[in-house]
Formats: sequence, C-alpha cells, structure tokens
Amino acid sequence: MRELTVGEAAKRSGLAVSALHFYERKGLIRSLRTAGNQRRYGADVLRRLAIIRVAQRVGMPLGAVRRAFDTLPHERTPTREEWTQMSAAWRDELEARIDQLLNLKDRLTDCIGCGCLSLTACSLANPGDALAVEGAGPRRWSAG
Repeated sequence: MRELTVGEAAKRSGLAVSALHFYERKGLIRSLRTAGNQRRYGADVLRRLAIIRVAQRVGMPLGAVRRAFDTLPHERTPTREEWTQMSAAWRDELEARIDQLLNLKDRLTDCIGCGCLSLTACSLANPGDALAVEGAGPRRWSAG
C-alpha cells in the first residue's frame, strides 16, 4: 500500500496539516512513523478523512465519529455497507438536531425582536422563566 506524507494527505483531503494532527490526537486516524519520526499515512486514511468531513458538515460530534470508527475491525476504513450502517446510526441524532434548528428558526425572530437580554421571559433560553430564581440578568452568560 502506498504511504502518504502528512503534506500529501493534507493536500489530497483538502485539510490543513494541523487538522490531521488533531484528528490523530483524537484517535480518528493513525499514522506510522519513519525511522526519522516522520508521519506516514496509508492511502485509506483519505476515506476516513472524507467521512470525518461529511460527519462534521452535518453537525455530528467527533466523539460520535470515533465511536463509529471503533466498531470497525483493525481500525480499517469502512466499506460501503459499513458506511450505510454508520450513517443510519446517526439518523436519530440528526433528526433531533433538525427539530431543534426548526424550532429555533420558527422562534428566532421573536427572540431577536424583544432585545431584552435579561432572558427572564425568553422561551428559547429560559423556558417558563426557570432561571428567575437565580436572579436578574443573563444568567447563562454571566461570568460567575
């Protein structure tokens, strides 16, 4: 299997070298080291990086990507069938995120329009004025 330098992997994936290092620290990809301690990636890392980018684009946290990758044998790249299973497992979480975004979209004009910033009556950040018992002002955004 052809090995890629970190620069080649970054260029082919469209990501910054620092992103590859970050994903490696998070355990999403792995590299081999040369005798001179330089990173080398198998060409299959490009598919993993593509999956990571797609997952992030739809709002999936990296922890969910890591858990999905952990189900693969020998840390290999998913097959088409495994990708189908992985993406299906994310469907419920994506549906919940879509519902939250639609709710926010439908109620955002009222939130911006009020201009209160006290959030005592905000149905988005403080439903039912639950934070009133903690005092006045933007309780969730107060510094202490």
